[in-house]
This record gives sequence, C-alpha cells and structure tokens, in this order.
Amino acid sequence: PPSFANFLPGGNAEAFAAVKALAAGEATDTGVMLWGAPGAGKTHLLRAAVAAVRARGGAAMFVAESGELLAQDPRTLAEQDVVAIDGIDRAAPEAQARMFTLFNGLREHGGHLLVASRLPLAALPLREDLRTRLGWGLVYELTPLADADKPAALAAYAQARGFRLADEVIGYLLAHGRRDMGALIGMLVALDRH
Repeated sequence: PPSFANFLPGGNAEAFAAVKALAAGEATDTGVMLWGAPGAGKTHLLRAAVAAVRARGGAAMFVAESGELLAQDPRTLAEQDVVAIDGIDRAAPEAQARMFTLFNGLREHGGHLLVASRLPLAALPLREDLRTRLGWGLVYELTPLADADKPAALAAYAQARGFRLADEVIGYLLAHGRRDMGALIGMLVALDRH
C-alpha cells in the first residue's frame, strides 16, 4: 500500500516534506495542491497522507474522483483532519461547488485539503473562487523520477514484495519497456506473480 516509507521523492523533496507535515498535523496551511504528469506520484502521496493520518488516530478520507464528493455528507467531510481529492482537473461544476464549501468547512475546523491534478493551478478549469482558495495554500509540481533513480525504486519495491531483482532485469525493463513508474511497477507485480 502507498506509504511515505515506500515513496522515493527524487526531485520532489520539498513537496514530500510538506505532505508529511500536513499528515503529521504540523501544517498551518489549509490546502496543499500537487500537480504533475501521470506517474509522478500524486495519488501515492495522497493515499500515503490519508494512511499516516489514520495511523496517528486522526480522521482522513481519500476521494478518488471529485464527483464522489457529492455522495458524501458535507458536515462529515468538514470534520476530517485531512480530505485528499485526486483528479480535481476533471471536476464537474457541482463537485467544484462542493470543494469550495469543503475548503471553507475544513478551514473552520482546522482540517486540511490535499488535492492532486494533472494541470497547474492557473490552467485548471475551475471556478475562480475555488482556484483562489487553493492558491492560498502550498502548490507543488511533482516531477516523475529521473531515470537514474528508477533502478533503486524498482529494487526497493521488489524487496518489499519479498524478492531480489537482479540488476540485469532492471536494466532490461528500463531498456525495453515503458519507463513510467506505473508501468514498471505493473511489470514487477506480473513478475512476482509469475
């Protein structure tokens, strides 16, 4: 499962530290936004933050799609320590209105909103009032792991699954397959099953 322990920050050390601080209850900003290309680790960090908040006894919720907000009780959401919403770049107008209300509710209760998007804040097709609220907090671009960092990430993932991955196999995977981390991890899962 995604955790802070199995996330390799690469060039994202500052964003990683900010999300860890938020999950630990040490953040002063109501919101933190992560944006970047698919496979950069946005969903991993959102899920890791929710797990860390729950591990310390806090209330946290992960929302995979912003549309799922409409099915949730707004009062229950606003009482969470952290609400993590993935894919806000695909939010419909109704979900954007709910996020705006949620941000204000979390701010009143001392909670935090952690969101992820494929697009930067300025390019998001959001209501202006929601864009402004998100801009009050921290905004970080997550960049995918550099190719030089991927062998260590693959070896660590394999070790966590209980097997050793030879350097030749790592080299082959990086030379002959897709090199985004999602695809590489998928190949490791298939190798492990095999």
